[in-house]
Amino acid sequence: MRSTFMGLEASKRGLFTQQTALYTTGHNISNANTLGYSRQRVNMQATPGFPTAGLNSPSYPGHLGTGVEATSIQRIRDEFIDRQYRQETNRLGYWESTVKSISQIEDVMNEPSQYGINQAFTNFWKSMEDITKDPQLMAGRQVLLAEGRTLADSFNYMDRQLKKVQGNIGNEIKVTTDVVNSLLKQIAHINKQIEEVEPNGNVPNDLYDARDLLVDELNKKLPVSIQREKSGGLANDVAEGTITITYEPSDGSPPITLVNGREYATLAAVDRNGNRIDGEEDDPATGSFAEFLEFRISDIGEPPTDPMVGPSTISFGQLHKEGGGFRALIEAYGHSYNNGTGQGLYSEMIANLDKLANEFITEFNAIHRAGFGLNDTVGNRDFFSGTTARDFKIVITKPEEVAASDTAGESGNNKNMLKLAELQSKTNANLGQATFQNFYRGITGDLAVKGKEAETNFKNSQALHLQIANNRAAMSSVSLDEEMTNMITFQQAYNANARMITVVDETLDKIINGMGRVGL
Repeated sequence: MRSTFMGLEASKRGLFTQQTALYTTGHNISNANTLGYSRQRVNMQATPGFPTAGLNSPSYPGHLGTGVEATSIQRIRDEFIDRQYRQETNRLGYWESTVKSISQIEDVMNEPSQYGINQAFTNFWKSMEDITKDPQLMAGRQVLLAEGRTLADSFNYMDRQLKKVQGNIGNEIKVTTDVVNSLLKQIAHINKQIEEVEPNGNVPNDLYDARDLLVDELNKKLPVSIQREKSGGLANDVAEGTITITYEPSDGSPPITLVNGREYATLAAVDRNGNRIDGEEDDPATGSFAEFLEFRISDIGEPPTDPMVGPSTISFGQLHKEGGGFRALIEAYGHSYNNGTGQGLYSEMIANLDKLANEFITEFNAIHRAGFGLNDTVGNRDFFSGTTARDFKIVITKPEEVAASDTAGESGNNKNMLKLAELQSKTNANLGQATFQNFYRGITGDLAVKGKEAETNFKNSQALHLQIANNRAAMSSVSLDEEMTNMITFQQAYNANARMITVVDETLDKIINGMGRVGL
């Protein structure tokens, strides 16, 4: 037999359910501009009808409805779009960092320019012209010494600035590892909170949003894979559970777990000697390259102690190509040796400058030692000293010691100076059959090509990232117009349920207070 107050109960459920939907709409509207927030909806379903199944169930011409209930409050997300977004975020982070690194080199080299190494070479060759015309002219010799000093200073300055920026990148690597470690720790902490909330049947949508925002930021630094783990207990069907984050090396080695529930790994970029890269005392020229990423696992709030199961380090070769800003930083800083030369954007540029300086000093000194200065019977003097751009210096201090003559005691002889001047157009086998200036133009031109490629890829990735972000926003972000429509819909439904309660109340009042009073 049905209950006399059955209609009241059905409408009461309707009131509570529409009220929940109104509150959720208000929550959406409040967070319309909150970064990473996903709009939420109330999942409603009809409550079990009357009568229920059973041997003694009464027979009715139909199944009588008993109202509605809110089964869960679910956020609107698309896992496929999220995966696309993170993949493109990873690629965008790589090219963004690469563009920045190349731009810093271009700022240091500043070519073409009136003050760079190329112009210093040009001025140095040009200063020889007056000496070839009049070897005894002291002013011409003084100009040659001044231009030689400028050339050496240009190499010194370039070396200092490149290593300074390289050191800054080393420090940025340390900062990036600290940021990644902080992200991993925060994700693990949110996992811990979710583990405590979900088994009670609650769905912590705002915690999911906060965690996804951290995962998005993590993917900009390092490409990771995500697996979801159910919490168990009385967890709701729409509960997302905790996440396990792993890094899968590019060579197919076993994946490394970065976050497992409330446990998280810590990361450090170290060189082959186990020294952490921090940009403070690193000297990439002596082999302090960021060759390995080291991982250790710990519980929340505890320092890392026990090594993780599986590989504890990842070499540079195991990092994914275009694999986030972390890979780009290590590529720029330097990461390994190849035939005694450091690999990496800055390491290779510094090595090329050293190679150019060494070849130029060697060839110029070899010819200069064979000549003689004014009234000179000794000869055999070096014009420059050093073997790298760092220690490139001029050692001739007196104008009369410039070896313009190829014969002792002949002050008017310019034959040795002519041989020195010929170096301007002479090719060098160790420089790929290029002249000194052409070799330098080649490395600056190669840098320009890399810069153009990086800029193009960055813009392409930026455009694709924006498109995917818009697709995700269309799915998950709050639309005020839509929420206003929902608000009116739920308000009207709430009012209708309230009116239904009034109708039932009046009906019951008639039955309770009006029946059995005939004739009164």
